[in-house]
Amino acid sequence: MGRLIIVSNRVPSPRERSQPAGGLAVGLKDALREGESLWFGWSGKQVQLHGGDPVPRLDRVDNVTYATIDLTPLQYEGFYQNFSNGILWPLFHYRVGLMNYSRTDWETYLAVNAMFARTLLPLLRPDDVIWVHDYHLFPLGQALRDLGVNCRIGFFLHIPFPPWSLVRSLPGAELLLEDMQAYDLVGVQTPEDAENLNHSLEANGLPARGQAFPIGIDPDEFRAQAEKSMQGEEVERLEGSLRGARLVLGVDRLDYSKGLPERFRGYEALLARYPEHRGKVTFLQVAPISRGSVEEYRQLRRQLDELTGRINGAYSEFDWTPIRYITRPLPREVLAGFYRRAEAALITPLRDGMNLVAKEYVAAQDPANPGVLILSHFAGAAPEMDEGILVNPYDPDEIADALHAALTMGLAERRTRWRALEREVSSTTAVSWAADFLRALEAAPVAERS
Repeated sequence: MGRLIIVSNRVPSPRERSQPAGGLAVGLKDALREGESLWFGWSGKQVQLHGGDPVPRLDRVDNVTYATIDLTPLQYEGFYQNFSNGILWPLFHYRVGLMNYSRTDWETYLAVNAMFARTLLPLLRPDDVIWVHDYHLFPLGQALRDLGVNCRIGFFLHIPFPPWSLVRSLPGAELLLEDMQAYDLVGVQTPEDAENLNHSLEANGLPARGQAFPIGIDPDEFRAQAEKSMQGEEVERLEGSLRGARLVLGVDRLDYSKGLPERFRGYEALLARYPEHRGKVTFLQVAPISRGSVEEYRQLRRQLDELTGRINGAYSEFDWTPIRYITRPLPREVLAGFYRRAEAALITPLRDGMNLVAKEYVAAQDPANPGVLILSHFAGAAPEMDEGILVNPYDPDEIADALHAALTMGLAERRTRWRALEREVSSTTAVSWAADFLRALEAAPVAERS
């Protein structure tokens, strides 16, 4: 295999390049160690360009060259904000009613993908293997083929793929599906996602391309981080502030796909239906703000602020507050210690691609005294992690029952459940995910070149 070329909407920031902090950078860390590699994408900056395409800036760290380009404000708004995150994100998370389609945004989305292809082309070699990531770049493979690129190109979707009955609500969906034929292999997170993708392709007379490759974490690295963090100042401060209370932890980006209002109502139902937990358990939700300029996200924050105030107002005592709610990010190494300290993790997305928080929580646990994972049926990780307590996130009483079960579960059952979860987390890792996909891409039938 020649060089591995990673293409994603965003490229890791300079500080993440030597020590990746999460997400795609962590998943690809080991794949990028093999030989020479190139990572191409948007810098995160907006600039006014005066004619022509941007010129990639090159920065080499060890064996990886990072090639970044800037977007104009109009490209950022149409391609990133409006189409990728305002149309594709809600649609692929089964929230069709939140789509706000504009043909101008669609045209900008296609134009930016074509610009990505043109600026990447001079950096390519004939024997490169290209791996394109996520919904921002569905048309990129075809844009590269149109420029004469014949090397292997694979694509991986990190969010869910919904059924054709939903996908078809997107004007131009058929064109996106046709563009995906340029990829030699399309990877998704779960068998359900692969089934939905392939059915959508077949409904449009196109051959199946999708296969499931569930992504994982580096469990050994995260476990070591959690053990070290338990000795740190932040965990010590958390422990002191809890004053002996048990800890339920949620960690999510502030996004309507994560089921946060439903989760808060489930915790409220616990306090109402199981009063023995009042004063003895604290729920900490870490929800860093994302896309704060989008109205739907501002509304979600207001809703959570109101729920937090209502629940704390109804149940707080002078020495106990039921909910702690943080909208700023915490360092990954601090979160690792918080995971290990928490008696339960409450992870209840309404729809998720995989949800690596669930796997991080399992990896962080103390084998002698592990906590309990409570996980939504609709997380991509749920089929692999059914030894957790699986819940319907739309039912607050079911969440309350799961929390009560977790907080009263005996040590023997907790250990049994955790051991089964830990085996799964250790067998499906970031390393195995990348290796399995790249091996399958090498073996896949070559896509028809148009």
